Amino acid sequence: MKRRIYWLMPDLASARSVMHDLVRARVDIARIHFTGPEGMDMTGLHAANVWQTSDLVHAAKTGLVVGSACGAVFGLVAALLFPIVGDDPEWEVAVLLAILGGVVGAWSASMIGISIPSPRLRRFESAIAQGRILLMVDLPRSRVRDIEALLQSAHPEARFEGEEPQVPALRSSA
Repeated sequence: MKRRIYWLMPDLASARSVMHDLVRARVDIARIHFTGPEGMDMTGLHAANVWQTSDLVHAAKTGLVVGSACGAVFGLVAALLFPIVGDDPEWEVAVLLAILGGVVGAWSASMIGISIPSPRLRRFESAIAQGRILLMVDLPRSRVRDIEALLQSAHPEARFEGEEPQVPALRSSA
């Protein structure tokens, strides 16, 4: 199981130095994510993408559930009231509409969720707006304390901002 640790860097030079130290400590570059103010030049850093900075995953899950439920209800009504062949209910229609509703619901909700900032990062908005850079590192539980100790000793200018018990959903494992 992975854990995510958060650190705030005061500037780009500090963030680049931290990136270098994490790579030297054999942290997979795909597990290091930086986010800063809009338009900041993140050259030399592994910038966070929409999976880390938006509400995409939560929105897609919600859309899947709501879409599947609506599709199932419409499918049951269609199966019972409007059979395609004969007079018997067409249960396959209910299943098909539930699946279709889930797919359409997940897709449409994810289009909305991608434009909504992640609630997990809400507490960092003011610091990022002031020009600080947020570091998110996804680590195996066994490496968390070592990496925290490395960052505390090598980068006193950085500020530890907490840890999540597990990495948010839909993260690939390494």
